[in-house]
Formats: sequence, structure tokens, C-alpha cells
Amino acid sequence: MSENMEKVYDVIVVGSGPAGLTAALYCARAGYETLVLEKYIPGGQMVTSNEIENYPGFPEAVDGFTLTMNMKKQAERFGAKQTYGNVTALRLDDDVKILETEDGTVYRAKSVVLAPGAAPRTLGLPNEDALRGKGVSYCATCDGAFYKDKTVAVIGGGDTAAGDAAFLSAMCKKVYLIHRRDRLRASKSYEKKLDKPNIEIVFDTVTDEILEKDGKVGGLRLRNVKTDEACEIEVNGVFVAVGNVPATDFVRDILDLDENGYFMAGESTKTNVPGVFAAGDCRKKTLRQIVTAAADGAVAAHGVEEYLS
Repeated sequence: MSENMEKVYDVIVVGSGPAGLTAALYCARAGYETLVLEKYIPGGQMVTSNEIENYPGFPEAVDGFTLTMNMKKQAERFGAKQTYGNVTALRLDDDVKILETEDGTVYRAKSVVLAPGAAPRTLGLPNEDALRGKGVSYCATCDGAFYKDKTVAVIGGGDTAAGDAAFLSAMCKKVYLIHRRDRLRASKSYEKKLDKPNIEIVFDTVTDEILEKDGKVGGLRLRNVKTDEACEIEVNGVFVAVGNVPATDFVRDILDLDENGYFMAGESTKTNVPGVFAAGDCRKKTLRQIVTAAADGAVAAHGVEEYLS
């Protein structure tokens, strides 16, 4: 275990999605020594978005990678530092908080902003994990190019699913949008994008099995929830868009979470431990968007400033 007992940051931000990067920007700009710990790549789910139309200031839309890099550079301009590390253990009771990463490195800080985001929810089907990367995907913008002129299915009915179907329709021969209810949950702006000849919406239907062919996805076994009638369709890929699960397991026994694993932190972003704040999609809230995550980051930074002063 590597531990530098001398170095104590003013604030450590866990996660570099829009909430984490905004918190880092505000904290660094306020003069606090700020470190961002990122598990994989900057941007979180934002970086996988091909076209973001509802973030203020971009009338022609912006792709997630560009927006991520702009946020990252802005935080770094004011002195925020970033390093890679998957936080697996925390000690938060004392004035100096201790965070340990998967590789045994230990970091110390006077305050902590937790913005780990959320991960895609799986369908829970028997061979889903085995076929992941072999036709099963949770990111249309990441993997859509592999299915040019092929037939795919998108499972879900919200904004993400509708956006994925519209995005894939530009390159795929056929796109099935499969939803368990009789109407989509997606906003009207997304529904309009689905009016394309190669998109077929299949309502009142669930996926019972992902069919394998030659070691890859070959089709889906579907079931109508009203008639119980089953059928099979041939697809080369399936894109799962049925929501997210907060990435909060590493603090499950330390901080207060709700029944779904979201931080019980109100609009102040304060957790049940003084000096520890939760921001972004990991927090219990009514709306999870890039703009609300960024707002959480600003509020959390304000909380840090009040706490440290």
C-alpha cells in the first residue's frame, strides 16, 4: 500500500463526469487544492453521447467528447489536478478523510465530493454477460459503427433508447425499438426522430432471451406482455437502454443510501458525514441530466467552501 501521509488536499473529487468536473472547476477557482480521481475515462456517461442538444450554450448541439474535454480543460486551467484511481475504501469520520484506491494508493483530503455517476442497468438475462462485446452493447455511440448495414434492436423506452434508435438508424439497415409498455417514456423531441422507415417500434414486449449464433448475438426471443405470445427476430446486435444503477457500492456501509442505492443527499448535496458531498446522477433526485449534474457540482463546491472556512 502506497501512502503519502504528508500530502493533504483541500478537496478530492471522486468521478469526472459533469458533476465532478464542475465541482473541480469551482473548487480550484476558489483557490482550493483540488484532485480529481477518475475510475476510467473523463466524462462519465456524457462522453458516450454523440449529440447533446439540451445543454445550454450550444445552439447547434455538441458531442459528449468535446463537451467533456472542454470541461476538463476549464477545471485544469484553474489548477485542478486529475489522476486515475478506482476508490474502493474510505475513512471519513476524522477531519482528514482517507481514500484508498484499488491499487493500494492512499489519498488524504479535508473534504470530499463524491460524483461516481451511474452504470448502465442490465437486462439480467442468462447469456447477456457472455455476449457482451459480441453483439450486446450498452453504448450505441460507442459501438454503433460496427453494425453498419446490419439489423439491430434497442431495448428501452426513454430518451436514451429513443436517441440510440435514431442514431443507429443512420447506419443500420433495420432498427427495432422494443419497449415493455404501450407508449414510450421519451420526450416528444426524441419521438419525432423515430419517424424513419427503417425504425420499427415494438410495444408491450419484453425480451426473454438473447439468442446466440456462432458465438455472437443472432436474435432475440420476445414476448408480448398482454397476450403472452412469443416470437423470435433476427438481429446482429442488441443495445440495452433500460436505465442506470448508481455506482455507490463502495460506500454502501458508510453513507446513507436509499433503497435503490442513490445517495440520500438533498439539494445542498450534503451527505450524513460532515465534509462529504454527493453530486450528479448518484444522488437521489427527480431529474438526471448533464445540466443538473453540473448544477450539483457547483452546489457541492459551495458546500466545500462553507465547510473548509
